[in-house]
Amino acid sequence: MTTLLHIDASARKTRSISRGLSRLFVETWLKSRPRDRVIRRDLAEDPPPHVTEAWIAACFTPQDQRDEQARAALAWSDRAIAELAAANLIVIGTPMYNYGMPSALKAWFDQVIRIGSTFSFDLARGDWPIEPILSGKRLVVLSSRGEFGFAPGGVRQHMNQLDPHLVTCARYLGVGDDAVHIISIEYQEFGGERHSRSLAAAQHAASELAAKLTSSIAPLAEVS
Repeated sequence: MTTLLHIDASARKTRSISRGLSRLFVETWLKSRPRDRVIRRDLAEDPPPHVTEAWIAACFTPQDQRDEQARAALAWSDRAIAELAAANLIVIGTPMYNYGMPSALKAWFDQVIRIGSTFSFDLARGDWPIEPILSGKRLVVLSSRGEFGFAPGGVRQHMNQLDPHLVTCARYLGVGDDAVHIISIEYQEFGGERHSRSLAAAQHAASELAAKLTSSIAPLAEVS
């Protein structure tokens, strides 16, 4: 059985295009593999807490030395990391806000990328002391953008702070460099035929990707 971690980051509970695209992907997946498990994490319903001084102190306190206050500071993080560790495939539906991540999604990354839990730190490794602990996962990002031209070669490529950030952080979720898939819808604020074509193309691509990944399930099964 494969486990999907399905995350939605849009502040909109209704009329959200990114939610619709992530839902389509998961529904397509389950049509082929109905017995697979889906862990649901809605960042609008349960927003991640922001990192605080108490949270940082708790992270750097050995687990067997944490008091009740430290354990409480890490409780949300512990639950989110357990969900991440259990997942073979991470599916993130997210809009582009101000050319980057919604704050709730950034806060989720801050909660799950944690020393001793998802990465180790060893100065003996020289200039690259951080090493992921998790491995073998895939990441599917299904996003919506109000403007257009954010893909490589596009007129707004230089303004795209969402995709590069997600790809950089993916490594610390246990996702390999060749295991990130990004599908996006553009022209949302413009509407019209261009938006309709972009929406239809993204929906087709999401369905095709779900079908492709379900047929190549073996690489997803090896997760640590």
